[in-house]
Amino acid sequence: MEVFKTGVFDEARPTVAVVLTALLFSLVVYAVPTQAQEDQRPQRATSALIEEVVVTARKRDEQQQDVPIAITAFNSDQLEALKVRELEDISFTMPNVSLDDVGTTRGVANFSMRGLGINASILSVDPTVGVFVDGVYMGVNTGILFDIPDLESIEVLRGPQGVLFGRNVVGGAVLINTKKPGDEFQARFRTAYENSDEGGTNMYYSARVSGPITDQLAAGLTVYFNDDDGSHTNSFTGNKVNTLEQLMIRPVVVWNPTEDLEFVARYEYLDTDGDGTAAQSHLPSGGCASPGWTITNKVCGPGVPVDHDDDDFSLSIDEEGKQTLEKHRFSLEANWTVGENGTITNIFGWRDQEIFNRADIDAQPVWLFHAEEWSEAEQISNELRYNVLIDNRINLTTGIFYFDNEILLHERRRLLGNALTQDGGGDYEVESLGVFASVDYDFNEQWSFSAGLRYTEEEKEADVASLSLNQNSPCRVDVGTCDFDFTSEDEWDSISPKVGLTYRMNDRVMMYGHWSVGHRSGGYNLRNTAADTVNNGPGPYDEERFDSFEVGFKTEFDGGRVNGAVFFTEGEDVQRVVLRNDPNPTGGAQVIKNAGDTETWGLELDGVFSLTESLVLTANVGYIDTEYTDVSFDINGVGGEIPNSVDEGLEIARAPEWSYSFGLVHDLQLGDWSMVSRITYSHRDEAFFDDDNEGILPEQDIINVGIDFYSNDGKWEIGIYGKNVTNEVYWGGETTWSTLSFFGGGTFAPLAKPARYGVELTYNLF
Repeated sequence: MEVFKTGVFDEARPTVAVVLTALLFSLVVYAVPTQAQEDQRPQRATSALIEEVVVTARKRDEQQQDVPIAITAFNSDQLEALKVRELEDISFTMPNVSLDDVGTTRGVANFSMRGLGINASILSVDPTVGVFVDGVYMGVNTGILFDIPDLESIEVLRGPQGVLFGRNVVGGAVLINTKKPGDEFQARFRTAYENSDEGGTNMYYSARVSGPITDQLAAGLTVYFNDDDGSHTNSFTGNKVNTLEQLMIRPVVVWNPTEDLEFVARYEYLDTDGDGTAAQSHLPSGGCASPGWTITNKVCGPGVPVDHDDDDFSLSIDEEGKQTLEKHRFSLEANWTVGENGTITNIFGWRDQEIFNRADIDAQPVWLFHAEEWSEAEQISNELRYNVLIDNRINLTTGIFYFDNEILLHERRRLLGNALTQDGGGDYEVESLGVFASVDYDFNEQWSFSAGLRYTEEEKEADVASLSLNQNSPCRVDVGTCDFDFTSEDEWDSISPKVGLTYRMNDRVMMYGHWSVGHRSGGYNLRNTAADTVNNGPGPYDEERFDSFEVGFKTEFDGGRVNGAVFFTEGEDVQRVVLRNDPNPTGGAQVIKNAGDTETWGLELDGVFSLTESLVLTANVGYIDTEYTDVSFDINGVGGEIPNSVDEGLEIARAPEWSYSFGLVHDLQLGDWSMVSRITYSHRDEAFFDDDNEGILPEQDIINVGIDFYSNDGKWEIGIYGKNVTNEVYWGGETTWSTLSFFGGGTFAPLAKPARYGVELTYNLF
């Protein structure tokens, strides 16, 4: 294991994890006898973690414990206490939730919840988990998983959210809310230095200034810069991979022309320049003895592929993988108080981004498959809704939602040392209109009834240039020099209902149950490599439907809370992305089909417990059991009768059976300073990544630790932290190439970051 070559941890890195962990546990033991002394001052992190979070899961402000939905939420104080700097920091802290960065393009939010996830980064493939930033749906999940400074809150809603949030939230929804300026002037300046296990350094700089300008006008500005020289080393070239320069500028303006009217304008500019994904190649499950050796129908190509282990990888790309992204996002939110209990809200959103990405797709030290990708995506959306409380017992929310998204994709494949090239991609337009209504009716102080309905119409148009038809004939879709060989349009409409019942035993115990329906959009595959466009072509494939039944409870007590849920979900016409043998030069094609029906059931428990006035325990556990109940497509490619015994026995991808996490946070007063210590252990079971069960996501056990010092005047913060301190090697996806005749039978497995240690300094000006 390489020792740090630069930085404050020179030659000391091997002992950092041991020292931090030992110190943390010594503080835990010390917590009880020093409790009387600590009572003199308020606790920082522990009190923040115990407090309830205001959420917007039902499109209105409510306490988290009052919402009959399985939800995990973090407010700004809790995000600071846990030092959450990116969405992946909380990926392991919630039951049955995976917030992974996966795909050939870096920053793809390919999330999975309750066993509902996808295994592709194709721009035209809709997610199972929707991401909403300041109330605006992100129609393309690229460009999301970068650092997220100065957030107001993150809400993770598990289970179908189709009534209030529309399509493509069959697994759940992630709501990201940025900060608004307050009534007083505030300024925060932060810098951090980080070392990775392989010696890479990472620097962060951020500043946020906000406050009132006049009695009616307030503004804020966040500027963030990240300079990362790479957390992984390519053993083939000796160069660092995963380098990144990131600049984010985020202004916000709030105008209150009257007491009843508020306008919030937000803008975000994001520019990144760095490497693509650091990926390993693994042998297909079962190994590969020699060229031409068969695993079921999987054939290893001419030459045994490299089988990487630990955190080693070797990419043959002639220069390090390159990725650039430029993104603009604007939203305008208006809130108008009507009468005593009514509010009209309108949220307009616009997002535009351009991405270039270069990657070594075969992930081996020979040039088999390199790819370049140019993509553009522009969306506009508008949601107009009305919420009113009638007679203090009827809460009604109704509205209309419009969404339009235009996507352009061009991909160039350079195969066999650039001896063969393929070009293709397409234009894609999505237009959607939804109308929704939801009502919560209190029969009395204990019983409440909920019902909701959403009707959606959606139309999609696709013009596709197949890569298999543009061989050694360079063209570019984005500049109009590729001919489209496939043109189609289709439309879908759906109704998503929800019915539920809530029982409040007392002020601290609530039980609920509901049935809800969610839909994931049908569509087209812009990455068409198939020569056989009839059987393996761009589509269309149909939408999928999920019926979910959930029973849960929420409890509060002095010093903590515990929430739990049991759920059962039936999937109909589920979409699957599979590799298929195809008579094109690459030997295979990514195909999207409606593959059959599924059943999933599971349970979740999560809680926060105040063990003492200075020590808090966070814990959660999730379990999933899922299977196919009907198969209508030859998922594994064996052929013959459908369904065959192999298809029926396949496991659902990205559905780990068990996941759990435990964390301790401790406050200690040290004169004019206070100290917060924290440790988190998280586990996720092994799971298959792809639908034919060739690629495997390994079992993961992640330990994060940290110690933070706060001056009592609130001005200074100093933090020391370690992430993945045991240097667990894991990857967010594993696409198998074993069906492709000359790719050697390996895989593309993008590595997560190795062990990292850092120091963070913050100055607050009030």
